[in-house]
Amino acid sequence: MSTALVYGAAIASAATARGLYARGYRVLVADDTPTDERRELAREVGTELIEAPDAATIASLVGDADVVAPAPGVPETHPVVTTALSLEIPLRTELDLAYEWEQERPGGPRPMIAVTGTDGKTTTTFLVAALLRAAGHRVAVAGNTDLPLVAAIDDPDVDVFAVECSSFRLSWLRSFRAEAAIWLNIAPDHQNWHRSMESYQDAKANVWAHQRPDDVAVGWADDPVVMGRLATVRARPVTFGLGGLHRADYRTTGVGADATFVGPQGEFASAASLTRQFPHDLSNALAACAACIETGLVAESDVDAGLDAFEFPPHRIEPLGEHDGVRWYNDSKATTPHAALTAIRAFDSLVLIAGGRNKALDLTSLASEPSRMRGVVAIGEAADEVALAFAGVCTVRRAASMADAVLESAALARPGDAVLLSPACASFDWYPDGGYPARGEDFRRHVKNLMGVATR
Repeated sequence: MSTALVYGAAIASAATARGLYARGYRVLVADDTPTDERRELAREVGTELIEAPDAATIASLVGDADVVAPAPGVPETHPVVTTALSLEIPLRTELDLAYEWEQERPGGPRPMIAVTGTDGKTTTTFLVAALLRAAGHRVAVAGNTDLPLVAAIDDPDVDVFAVECSSFRLSWLRSFRAEAAIWLNIAPDHQNWHRSMESYQDAKANVWAHQRPDDVAVGWADDPVVMGRLATVRARPVTFGLGGLHRADYRTTGVGADATFVGPQGEFASAASLTRQFPHDLSNALAACAACIETGLVAESDVDAGLDAFEFPPHRIEPLGEHDGVRWYNDSKATTPHAALTAIRAFDSLVLIAGGRNKALDLTSLASEPSRMRGVVAIGEAADEVALAFAGVCTVRRAASMADAVLESAALARPGDAVLLSPACASFDWYPDGGYPARGEDFRRHVKNLMGVATR
């Protein structure tokens, strides 16, 4: 009997442990932050939780294992990872395991479309799912979601998988492949998880590493790193980019709601089918269309219906309403400067709420659009860094709570402005248990209170 060490016992690792146990592995479960729920998981797979093991215990556990499956949150520098690498014990991600188990499915494996990138992964994955459903497919949205891929493959009522792939899941990849794989963009992120920026880029590139010549690799034509990696793939390369004069395979003519989507065969859909048409909305939609059309899973005639059915996920430049001539937007998911800048560039004049727990990233780029900035409200652990970035650019105020941040923003804003929560940082300083969704919901609640709208 083979032994698997599952390190970490949250959502993805719990599904991995159950999958390994169901397939005859002896499963060991360890976790740095034990809870009763995680202890129960260990008992479910026939063992006891190994709680906060020291380095010597980790070395012993890894030495006894045939495979090590770290949770997505376990960084490259963690002793369980470095020990496994030094002992040449295979590191397995849930994507690899799910892919390999799916290959053994009676009746054959089902197709997958994978999506990675620093920003836009979730939205694009759900866009892929909407297009696939419009074409009549039964779809599971899995991976870096509430549904790990190792659990999704157990559902017999699925025709196609739309898989969101974080760099955490793509590191150490040995086998996972998708019929179409999208790489949206790359910018500094997760430098508190990866050893270096190069390591982060290598992880992202793994989304294309095991594709076959008849698969499709979709990349953003305006990103030199993505294009450099795309030039080396074995799969068939397909590009996307905005602008009618763009040389990308999938591109737009026109702007905003007047834009038209154009592919190798000509015009095929209208941006007006989307409920929102910021530039990044159009580029994400182009990427999804390219992957779905080029695999033959979606006909061009199905695209408008798929875009029309799509609902943007919350916490991503989510409109909350207008008050005294000022529009309010919740972009709590923007946990990097690159993501926040994407949102900032969508507005002509705004008050920005930014800060939180910095992920070892340079925040000075936030101030690279001075003409758009009415003011900034700095929050959280990184408030001083945010204030320093905008010193001399615009008015900066600090807030000690989200309620204060909303009041300070309302005082700074003028009719015609937008107030945008786009923090460029993680949320775990103020919201240690709920993450960016809890931050976004808190912001929403205080904005609605300002507007005099009752909330639960």
